[in-house]
Amino acid sequence: MTATAERTYRSGLNPFHAILLGGTLPLFLGAALCDYAYVSTYEIEWSIFASWLIAGGLVFTGFALLCGVIGLFRADHRRGLSLVYIALLLVTWILGFINALVHARDAWAMMPTGFVLSIIVTVLACAATWIGFSSLSAGDKQ
Repeated sequence: MTATAERTYRSGLNPFHAILLGGTLPLFLGAALCDYAYVSTYEIEWSIFASWLIAGGLVFTGFALLCGVIGLFRADHRRGLSLVYIALLLVTWILGFINALVHARDAWAMMPTGFVLSIIVTVLACAATWIGFSSLSAGDKQ
């Protein structure tokens, strides 16, 4: 009697990729909330906090994007969804970079464009995180 072992391959996010993806949303959300606090109080510190949070969000999004591109080369049957996920991360990073440039201006000069961009980037990061964790997870039904 011979026993055969069936190998199962993990098809979800790499834990490092999950940490990076999980960090993007809070950083961009924090920047949007800091922009809201600046609009409400006109304290310049809030715009500085937002700038630093955007910079952190760009780092996390950039590395998550890199992990997503590397994940494309794995044997996976959901390439279409992976491409949507990568496109969302790329658009998030590009608009986040533009937002960082807007926030580099004077605190008065960055409003309202910086606040609007922060909201848009936060929504995009939320969508990318949603797709990344729900559709690309290991427990996905096929």
